[in-house]
Amino acid sequence: MGVTSALVLFAVIWFMTFLIVIPIRLQTQGDVGNVVPGTHAGSPENHSLKKKAWITTAISVVLWCIIAGTIISGKISVRDLDWFDRMGGASQSRETDG
Repeated sequence: MGVTSALVLFAVIWFMTFLIVIPIRLQTQGDVGNVVPGTHAGSPENHSLKKKAWITTAISVVLWCIIAGTIISGKISVRDLDWFDRMGGASQSRETDG
């Protein structure tokens, strides 16, 4: 795995995790009872984005280490996910590898 691939993998994991973490413990204006005129009652009152970003980063680092380690070790490859045999048989690729 190259550096660019590792960074892209981390970014994808980070944003997916962030979208999961954002709604956790979200306090809306309707929950607090302080709805600002012109806004929806479901608008966040206290979102704690900085704290959630740090939590997301910690979770993402752990997930990235697991996923990148699995990819680098070769235990799971792209050919293992080729269920419809579109990449050709595994025996064909091993013959060309030498």
